[in-house]
Amino acid sequence: MKKFLTQAIDDVLDLIYPRICFCCQEETPTPGENTCLECRMQLPYTNIHKQRTNSFTERFLGRVPLHTGASYYHYKKGGLVRKLIYQLKYHGKKEIGVEIGRAYGRELIDTELYKDIDLIVPVPLHPQRKRTRGYNQSDMFAMGLSEAMGIPWKADALKRIKSTSTQTQKGKFERLANMDNVFKVKSESILRGKHILLVDDVLTTGATMEVCGNRLSEIRGAKVSMATIAMASQ
Repeated sequence: MKKFLTQAIDDVLDLIYPRICFCCQEETPTPGENTCLECRMQLPYTNIHKQRTNSFTERFLGRVPLHTGASYYHYKKGGLVRKLIYQLKYHGKKEIGVEIGRAYGRELIDTELYKDIDLIVPVPLHPQRKRTRGYNQSDMFAMGLSEAMGIPWKADALKRIKSTSTQTQKGKFERLANMDNVFKVKSESILRGKHILLVDDVLTTGATMEVCGNRLSEIRGAKVSMATIAMASQ
């Protein structure tokens, strides 16, 4: 009954306030989605999640003892994925992260490499930045993955204990220096012996994921894999 009422309310709101595609900002989204069919067909999927070693994991070779990793999309300046990420991070469209998480989760759970994941851990925002934005975009992605994969996620497994300046204009080594002593594991006991899926929105230089991944891999018996919504070209 509750599901029926929710759908009925959504249908009425769609009539009063017609939704538009988050990518092109013009067409009507595919039913149950946030993007139109034409944009969905143009999204640049990576399709690398079935390969244990791929263009994602190669970025962490010799830097993180990574089990495997992958991104759902390729990220390019001015591209459709950038528009989605921008809406997710800066325009309050947190449902985008959840939807993408669900879609990618359905693919990952059908892949042998990800079937023994025990816990999904999002890269955290500093509390001050989270208060300003209202949510952590990586939490939204983790939430969707969790729902589709039937695997729990924990928002506070990692804590960001120090605020950092923006990473946007920094190179790889500057980003690593900027991440020094930023993250702390809240409780190692709940992570021991677990296969952890560390998730974030966009992989650029990989500095943030590297620091978080190495911190998690220090936990006794822990195995670390990674997933992001998108990955930028090097």
